Amino acid sequence: QVQLVESGGGLVEAGDSLTLSCAFSGRTFSHYAMGWFRQAPGKEREFVAGINWNGVSTYYTNSVKGRFIISRDDGKNTVYLQMNGVKPEDTARYYCAARPAPGVVVVPTLPTNYDYWGQGTQLTVSS
Repeated sequence: QVQLVESGGGLVEAGDSLTLSCAFSGRTFSHYAMGWFRQAPGKEREFVAGINWNGVSTYYTNSVKGRFIISRDDGKNTVYLQMNGVKPEDTARYYCAARPAPGVVVVPTLPTNYDYWGQGTQLTVSS
């Protein structure tokens, strides 16, 4: 069974940078596409960024393009979300998700595309 554990959230100021991490265990990490989603109070869970099984393909929602970078380290079974120039509207609980997809180039972007989820890490950005 896949387990995902996010870390790195917290309270930051607008304009700050931070990196979220998601530790993967239970299966072969390099066979999985990984995604970051977020959910703010009263809003639906939304896709933020994703990376395919071998890191060749990445995809971002428009609101974070140019500010966030998703990456993976298969040696550490970890996916990262580097967040630069955060804004108050980035405030949300951030979730890591995994989908077995070896050989697939396209990055899944819907919550229903993913099979496994972490518990999330809270990010609060003050203005």
